[in-house]
Amino acid sequence: MMWGYGFNWPGMTLMMLGGSLLIVLLVVLAWAVLRWLNQRTIQTKIQTGSGPTAQELLSQRYARGEIDATTFEQMRERLGASDTLPQKS
Repeated sequence: MMWGYGFNWPGMTLMMLGGSLLIVLLVVLAWAVLRWLNQRTIQTKIQTGSGPTAQELLSQRYARGEIDATTFEQMRERLGASDTLPQKS
């Protein structure tokens, strides 16, 4: 008997399984970090208000055909009226 110096299938299988699990763990970790960074970026944009304005969103909806011309005009007038109102602090 060679006592551990021969070709060992169970040991080789465990080594391949361990290597595969390590690679999967690294991929999942990278995915989690990228998702976390993306969420942070989105939260920063929301807090700073650097998204599209209400007028831009309304124009986009009209351009896509989601609303008709009369609805667009009514909503645009309401947005214009709300811009002239004093802001509450």
